[in-house]
Amino acid sequence: MPVKKKIPAAGPAKATGKSTRVPSAATVKRRKRLVEGKRTVILEASLQLFSRYGVHGTSLDQVASLADVSKTNLLYYFSSKDELYVSVLRNLLDVWLQPLRGFSVEQDPLQAISEYLRIKLELSRDHPAESRLFCLEIVQGAPLLLNELEQPLRELVDAKVAVIQAWIDAGKLAPIKPHHLIFSLWATTQHYTDFRSQIDAVTGKTLDDPVFFDEVLESLTLLILDGIRPRS
Repeated sequence: MPVKKKIPAAGPAKATGKSTRVPSAATVKRRKRLVEGKRTVILEASLQLFSRYGVHGTSLDQVASLADVSKTNLLYYFSSKDELYVSVLRNLLDVWLQPLRGFSVEQDPLQAISEYLRIKLELSRDHPAESRLFCLEIVQGAPLLLNELEQPLRELVDAKVAVIQAWIDAGKLAPIKPHHLIFSLWATTQHYTDFRSQIDAVTGKTLDDPVFFDEVLESLTLLILDGIRPRS
């Protein structure tokens, strides 16, 4: 009698494709930190070079060398020198405008403007390269930053002009033109960085000197606040 062969039971079909390993949340976070860290290093190196030599006097090779990355690696993060330059300008514009964003109708205007002067002067002292680069771009007609100035910056300034006008309408400030107050705040605080060599040549001091910093802040506060206090 012939012996019947056992037929093995059919098992689950084997997958032919390779399984995709999903990275853990910690891995994703670590990669993101590495990317942001590399971008920051490149932006800081770019800032140093652009603020000294301008966009036309700076090469991507110089930026890559100072950032200690290959040019290929740099172009992975920023596709061109213009993109890199605009990214630097956007970052510094955001830093410069942050104090202005804090203006609100509910604040006491003299106190708010006094605090703004202090913060803006500190920014000028602590970020001289950013101030120089922004000044250089504006003097050249803002060819690569014009869109930022015509829309986001204008919208922000218009909003803060409305706040200042509300203070004026409430009798908390003298009847001045709000735009010119903002321009004066920018000009007086950034002058001490943008014309640092001139200030140093005339006085032998810069904002790095704590005594001189306090002297500048006190003088600007008196000049500006006395000019915008309500008239009886």
